[in-house]
Amino acid sequence: METLSNGILTVEVSGHGAELCSIRKGGTEYLWQADPAFWKRHSPVLFPIVGSVWNGHFKVDGKEYPMSQHGFARDMDFRLLAIGPDEVRYILESDEGTLALYPYRFALIIGYRLVGNRIEVTWSVSNTSEKEIHFQIGAHPAYYYPDFDPSSAGRGFFLLEGPSAPGEMEYYLVKEKGCADPDTKYTLRGSFPSRYGRETDDIAARVAKEGRRSEILPLDTHTFDRDALIFDDSQIDMVTLLTGAGEPWLGMKFDSPLVGLWSPGGKNAPFVCIEPWFGRCDRVGYDGEFRFRDHVMHLAPMQTFNAGYEIEIF
Repeated sequence: METLSNGILTVEVSGHGAELCSIRKGGTEYLWQADPAFWKRHSPVLFPIVGSVWNGHFKVDGKEYPMSQHGFARDMDFRLLAIGPDEVRYILESDEGTLALYPYRFALIIGYRLVGNRIEVTWSVSNTSEKEIHFQIGAHPAYYYPDFDPSSAGRGFFLLEGPSAPGEMEYYLVKEKGCADPDTKYTLRGSFPSRYGRETDDIAARVAKEGRRSEILPLDTHTFDRDALIFDDSQIDMVTLLTGAGEPWLGMKFDSPLVGLWSPGGKNAPFVCIEPWFGRCDRVGYDGEFRFRDHVMHLAPMQTFNAGYEIEIF
């Protein structure tokens, strides 16, 4: 475990899975501490797939490879590449073990850097072979609800923001065997309770000034009864978790085309996940080649894909 601190934030990162394991500010822990009674992870890196495959395997050139949900990187030991007082980077490289699960050569570098009250997370996927590779990558950080009360149904709110676009924000759901039904869309229509009118007006004014759009998603014990809410088509590039009083608690910015929002259904869990994804679980019934999977990334020989996201603690 490596510890980074800049006088504002203190974070801990494990070399196992290159996983962010703690975010503290002013004595408050913001990142879920992996109680297995609810969910045994903190913030796993999802690679080389995001989500589940329909039949527990995927196909490359007709050959089947077993693959568990969210891939294998989260369960592997990364090598420490660089460390400083406010930055750390880890690397995972393909070997005979990974090639038996995923027949592509790669180098995956995960980095964390503190900048004021923000954590910059970077991903770098390099194709180290002489043929095109196909992959997905995503994040799965879990955050404590800011004012969790197990006896109350309310859990605060999400403020969802994205580029200006016609129409309303839409999402779809996981339907069967951990796989999605992207053909059935639901329109997001959320709002603050009336007593939060001033905060709503402030948010609306800021978003309108920036030429963006936004929606409020109230969070309660039933929001995730049907599993994750999945937004695609780059509808959303910023999610802010708000307290029950409508005040910002933490936020995430990202440039991924998808984001999933999730908390374990039916468990009254004290945390919620904001998950930027370059990829997604299989659609229900998919049994084709991996390279034709929805939202798969393609990388030419000896090329590198760079992306990431940012966490802000208010």
